[in-house]
Amino acid sequence: MAQYLGWLLALLFLTACLVLGFFILATRRLAREAEKRVPARGRFVTVAGNRLHYVEAGQGRPILFLHGLGGQLHHFRHTLFSRLAGDFHLFALDRPGSGYSVRAGGATGRIGEQAAIVAAFIDEIGLERPLVVGHSLGGAVALALALDHPDKVGGLALLSPVTHQESAAPPQFAALSIRSPLKRRLLAHTTAIPMAMKHAPQTLAFVFGPQAAPQDYIIEGGGILGLRPSHFEATVMDFVALEHEVARYEARLEELDMPVGVLFGTADQVIRHEDHALPLAGRIKHFELELLEGVGHMPQFALPDRVEAFIRRMAEKAFV
Repeated sequence: MAQYLGWLLALLFLTACLVLGFFILATRRLAREAEKRVPARGRFVTVAGNRLHYVEAGQGRPILFLHGLGGQLHHFRHTLFSRLAGDFHLFALDRPGSGYSVRAGGATGRIGEQAAIVAAFIDEIGLERPLVVGHSLGGAVALALALDHPDKVGGLALLSPVTHQESAAPPQFAALSIRSPLKRRLLAHTTAIPMAMKHAPQTLAFVFGPQAAPQDYIIEGGGILGLRPSHFEATVMDFVALEHEVARYEARLEELDMPVGVLFGTADQVIRHEDHALPLAGRIKHFELELLEGVGHMPQFALPDRVEAFIRRMAEKAFV
């Protein structure tokens, strides 16, 4: 009996190793395919130990774009650069850990930390008080940047920004609530990427809904870059770090003394405009809010004309 039990345990162990090996190989294959289909297209600069990837285009007064959770710079390069490059000097940054940017060792992903890195990037590149366009979590980083480093920023144009602490995240984010760095690393290199591939249609429907994700989003919008272990780890770190500082910056909104505009879809399924846009009125001195009826969390893809006009309007206020 003991001999049979030993054989059974050995068989189970071998099966587990084979399954684990399958997921590791599948993850590597998906990551290689992502990097082949969407290679790094910009420049790299090292700031405070972070190797940052960015693209730029155009000439004129500077506009800096910060993407949201799980995103990368193609969320702006693809949708807005051709529209604005004739009149502005555009910069889109892969936030630390996302896209092709590599985080410094010991990084926490906290909003204030990311804002300090962006401030150092502004100095390194030599940008003169840019208009900062932040989407979703990038909006929270932009607010932290404006509050902690107001001399670096000319104004804010925020798209569907995270501005307030929420008591509970939507259930669709449950898979990102991984506090253990070791567990994040293990999942990133085994099951997380194949599972992300499997559930991609549902994820895209949640993020883009009620609009459909553009057919070219996976490549031109950079969506496939999410199928890389480093990107998954960065996304999880950003998500877990959110709970530490959003409320602290929300409490300081009255300190903002620059033009701040918010564009928000009323049908956003990721975060609600009632919680993250409407409460800003009356708290920020130079504030304007534009709501897009029936639009979801990705207005730069859904209504690029409206987003372009919004950015141009805020640029006029920032660059006086």
